[in-house]
Amino acid sequence: MLDKLAKISDRYEEITALLNQPENISDSKRFQELSKEQAKMLPIVEAFQTLSQKQKELEDNEAILADTSEDQELRDLAKEELVGLKSEIEELTQNAKILLLPKDPDDEKNAILEIRAGTGGEEAALFVADLYRMYSRFAEANRWKVEVMSSNPTGIGGFKEIVVSIDGKNVFSRMKFEAGTHRVQRVPATETQGRVHTSAVTVAILPEAEDIDIEVKSTDLKIDTYRSQGAGGQHVNTTDSAIRITHLPSGIVVTCQEERSQIKNRAKAMKHLKAKLYEAELEAATTEEAQLRKSMVGSGDRSERIRTYNFPQGRITDHRINLSLYKLDEILNNGDINEIVDSLAANQQADLLKQNS
Repeated sequence: MLDKLAKISDRYEEITALLNQPENISDSKRFQELSKEQAKMLPIVEAFQTLSQKQKELEDNEAILADTSEDQELRDLAKEELVGLKSEIEELTQNAKILLLPKDPDDEKNAILEIRAGTGGEEAALFVADLYRMYSRFAEANRWKVEVMSSNPTGIGGFKEIVVSIDGKNVFSRMKFEAGTHRVQRVPATETQGRVHTSAVTVAILPEAEDIDIEVKSTDLKIDTYRSQGAGGQHVNTTDSAIRITHLPSGIVVTCQEERSQIKNRAKAMKHLKAKLYEAELEAATTEEAQLRKSMVGSGDRSERIRTYNFPQGRITDHRINLSLYKLDEILNNGDINEIVDSLAANQQADLLKQNS
């Protein structure tokens, strides 16, 4: 491990030298690439420096202990320090292992969130709205920007589906654990006998594709325009501003009618299409990197039940890590899912450490 850390440290020094060269300073793209690479390495380099320093202190203390000609008081002090140093080195080594774990290449990207009603009819549609509110507040707490790309509202405040883009720092790394089936157990407002109903909602999290990630040929697209409609089928404007884009080779269809401008709807729809194509490409890939990403994010299979929201008990349970929290209202209303996300991230980290040990 120390050899790997040393190589990264050497590369860091090399980049530092390159950043001071006039030709790289004048080339903004190259300078930005080098700066980004250096920034990613900095925590690893700092960990290596601290670990090397503590290792040197340990060796010095062991040398003092081994030298019988040394003053006894100094040897006792060295023996006392050894215990603390060994503990520090063990902790630093573990942290360094975590820093060296392979990273999901999409972690720093923005994300597209898709929430769709499954079994449960209107009750499922209402829970789509609940989850949309929860994620919106989670995004707000993280200072992320949320923008609706398409939605299919029902007449009583729910959504058959809603698709939003979330832009900000490390969005995908925090949101990716939400993909899967979310089950809700509660008494619907329309239930006269007080019976608990079980409904399901599916959530998909797509990393936003960049131009370098995916190329879409205009000849592969079928673009239709139509009149935007609101809940219940009423027209919300009188122009054909809504957009439907079909990617002919894959059959993927995306729509957007949230904006009055056809141009804006088209841009949002293309953003959504690229994300779906990028996700499909990743899942189809058989490279080691793609398999690694799949093991980190999970299968993303929406039939996989990941979480249950039990209203009678005020409980939310994540089945992947058997975590139950009895503060369902607080989580849904305030969007405070940090404890769940942190636990899932820690569990993923532990799994990766086992795989790389």
